[in-house]
Amino acid sequence: MERADKQLAFMLQYENIAWYEDGRVKILDRRVYPREIKYVVCENHHEVTQALKDMVTQSAGPYTAAAVGMALAAYECRDKSEDEQRSFLKDAAYTISHARPTTVNRMSLITNGCLAAADQALNEGTNVSDAIMAYTIAANNKRYNKVYQMAQYLVDMIPAHGAVMTQCFGETIVGQMCRVAKEQGKGDIRIFCPETRPYFQGARLTATVCRDMGMDVTVITDNMPAFTMKNEGVDVFTSAADAICMDGYVVNKVGTFQIAIAAKYNKIPYFVTGAPDRVHPTIDTVKIEMRDPDFTLQAMGVKTAADGVKGYYPAFDITPPELVSGVVTDTGIYAPYDLKRYYADGRMGEYEMVI
Repeated sequence: MERADKQLAFMLQYENIAWYEDGRVKILDRRVYPREIKYVVCENHHEVTQALKDMVTQSAGPYTAAAVGMALAAYECRDKSEDEQRSFLKDAAYTISHARPTTVNRMSLITNGCLAAADQALNEGTNVSDAIMAYTIAANNKRYNKVYQMAQYLVDMIPAHGAVMTQCFGETIVGQMCRVAKEQGKGDIRIFCPETRPYFQGARLTATVCRDMGMDVTVITDNMPAFTMKNEGVDVFTSAADAICMDGYVVNKVGTFQIAIAAKYNKIPYFVTGAPDRVHPTIDTVKIEMRDPDFTLQAMGVKTAADGVKGYYPAFDITPPELVSGVVTDTGIYAPYDLKRYYADGRMGEYEMVI
């Protein structure tokens, strides 16, 4: 089958996100990329789960890692009876999908798809790991193609010779936005990436993908968005999301909320990309993950604060619908108050896949 990751940057290639082969999973360590190209190798699904908890991969990377982690789990239990394999894989799916609390529902969509592929393989007597990998590639293809359609609508909102500000690392939409911008004759747009502390995903990942795609990209620190918007003529603020609730609230990397406020003040539209999550009917269904506060007291491993100073590290924040100009999906742009229309014709979301 033709893969949808062609023409995209190095770290958007499936093998360079997370990959299962010969009883092992390798995950590109995004904590050190691009200064180092290093992979974390996992020998069992518990190690995959720990890698997810340790943020070895971020953005959409965990969804691919979860799927290939299920292929590894199938390898672990390959010599058990069919009933034992089904039970083992069900437990593995729960373990992997619950690695991080804020994304449990999306991760469960991925692992449940893998369980369905495994069940079919067991019924047919074929290799379960191979079946899960085939499902993973097909699901990634479908998602990448959906995101390509999102990019079409997003780039339509960016004027010629315009300037865009991002937040964190939207992964697939970043690469597809750059690809579509070139296709639409807008390859000269400028992209501004806040650094996104404490893991610096914007500085290291978003900026690198934009550079690899041949775009003009500039990194700013996390306290520069408002100044940059005003003085550099930013036309659009955009981000992906870890959850887009059906009531219009957006959960994304912490800092999104304050940039959306600055955008509103400066009369700049904020477009969030992704299908709304019907597993989150309201914002009350989302649990915001609190991570190790010590990470805010250092920069890339270098201590910056005095001993005895406390840190605070919510991984995500919540942007209310009144700050969202539109939700950019694969079928068009919706008002944040009208997201039920997306599913009106039996559509499936970005991570809901029937292969």
